[in-house]
Amino acid sequence: MDNGSGSLAILIPAYNEEERIGKTLEDYLDYLESGYPGEYVVVVVLNGCRDRTMEVVRRYQATSRHLEFIDIAAPVGKGGALIEGLRRYQHFDYVSYVDADGATAAPALLKLVEKMSAGSTPDVVIGSRWMAGSVLHQSQTRLRQFASRVFHAIVELFFGLRIADTQCPAKVLRGRIIDQLLPRLSIADLSFDVNLLVSARARGFRILECPTEWTDKEGSKVTRHLFRSSLVMFLSIVRLRLIYSPFYRMLSPLRPLEQWIYLRLGAPAPVRDPNENASSPGDR
Repeated sequence: MDNGSGSLAILIPAYNEEERIGKTLEDYLDYLESGYPGEYVVVVVLNGCRDRTMEVVRRYQATSRHLEFIDIAAPVGKGGALIEGLRRYQHFDYVSYVDADGATAAPALLKLVEKMSAGSTPDVVIGSRWMAGSVLHQSQTRLRQFASRVFHAIVELFFGLRIADTQCPAKVLRGRIIDQLLPRLSIADLSFDVNLLVSARARGFRILECPTEWTDKEGSKVTRHLFRSSLVMFLSIVRLRLIYSPFYRMLSPLRPLEQWIYLRLGAPAPVRDPNENASSPGDR
């Protein structure tokens, strides 16, 4: 395994994942132990779990000094969990994240980490399921694919990122840039990925999108609640567009309504007002 020698933190947000997290941890810990040349840690960010996820994580932790966890008592969403993980582990050279279901296997993520030492020295490397050269061992359902492409079209219309797949949960960041991104990360739901990429682009950081390997897993919470998840993600994209406009500050009296809407939809509310203690999104 030749992935450079930089220290690496892998964040895995988990909400009630007792049935899937064990296999994912085994995959990552075994693969990294087989030869990652630098310091590394796998971090499970427990997000309001009410099942035995903690018990499973502790069982694996007893056999590996490279496994840590963060236990957040309240459900704060995937984005909220990742924001906390990024804040705590930004001292690593590279900080990455993947989903708890193991859709991105360890070798696929480490191939993205390798890109960090490429001559072009990207600041953010993201996996893509929609680029030529990607390998989909098991595709999403047609309904999920349709919803995904509609969402992508909206994101492209609003932000013009020219990124084929913003939502693939296989991303690697240089630790040194995270402190500049944190003040602008506030979306706690599944639109967090767009929040991250828009913030990185606004700061002038170079984003490299690469084909990846992916296996869709059964039991997706998004699939079970597709309409509600899609609505929440759309609202978050609209909110993000407003944040990156001159109008968001003028809408501050509506902030309680914003929170109420998220709670009524059973979604994690925004982590914080990203305009607090933050400069303009376009500042470099």
